[in-house]
Amino acid sequence: MIVAIHQPIFLPWPGFFHKAVHADRLVLLDDIQFPRGGRHWLARNRLKSEQGELWLTVPVLKKGRGFQSIREVQIHNKRGWRRKHLGSIQQNYVHAPYFADHFPALESIYRKHHKLLVSLNLELIAFLLDGLGIKTRLLLQSELGITGKDTDLLVGICEHLGADRLLALPGTEKYLDEGALGAHGIRIARASFRPPLYPQLWGDFICNLSALDLLLNCGPRGRQIAAGPGERAG
Repeated sequence: MIVAIHQPIFLPWPGFFHKAVHADRLVLLDDIQFPRGGRHWLARNRLKSEQGELWLTVPVLKKGRGFQSIREVQIHNKRGWRRKHLGSIQQNYVHAPYFADHFPALESIYRKHHKLLVSLNLELIAFLLDGLGIKTRLLLQSELGITGKDTDLLVGICEHLGADRLLALPGTEKYLDEGALGAHGIRIARASFRPPLYPQLWGDFICNLSALDLLLNCGPRGRQIAAGPGERAG
């Protein structure tokens, strides 16, 4: 069995869905520490506008909350960010070929006023998986009851699921302890992902935007575009 492991990021980019296509299970790390600062993708991602990159950010509550796990982070719902997100998406993608097919479902998710960031992100991930036609089963770290750090966490998840391979995107293998994984009978399955090219609105192509851009522009073809050539990682 091949397992992919990732954080439950906001409106993920195509590489996230490449992992989903080429794995039997996709485990989302919701019980690790939420970054207190710096740049991360848990609460923001990029789309595209006529002016170039379009950043969407979900405001979250951090002040006075110390170290939070990802699953504990609450959304700052007193701000008008939902209306701004939907307005920006509608303004810049209304002429995308598959906008009408998917915007109502996206709008419905935004209207739910989730309290927790992870709840919003999970629903958006499920929406994109469904739109792209990807059936890989999603699992949460917290539901598995697996804790730990670094290699110990990865080993714990793989052993719990009976997986013998851990999927890694190009460039991420250097962060994995192949020897320690191998000692537990787990080998690295190296994915062949390259940022895909596909038709976009608004001029020159921008790579690695949120997969929402891929879905609204390419519809059901988005699955094969995200998957890339070949069948399974090995």
